[in-house]
Amino acid sequence: MPKIKSNRSAAKRFKRTGGGGFKRAQSHRRHILTKKSTKRKRHLRGNEQIHASDVRSVNRMLPYV
Repeated sequence: MPKIKSNRSAAKRFKRTGGGGFKRAQSHRRHILTKKSTKRKRHLRGNEQIHASDVRSVNRMLPYV
């Protein structure tokens, strides 16, 4: 049996956490930043956990992570 390929776009977006979930970066921080307030941009800096309902599909995209 050949190895399963990882979904490369998912591999760049998600990292596994110690508890078996996945962390992801916040969206809306790429462009058009001048109209967004400093507070709004500051709160978008950190990482978030993927919602529990999405973990199964990300697991399927990243079989060896």
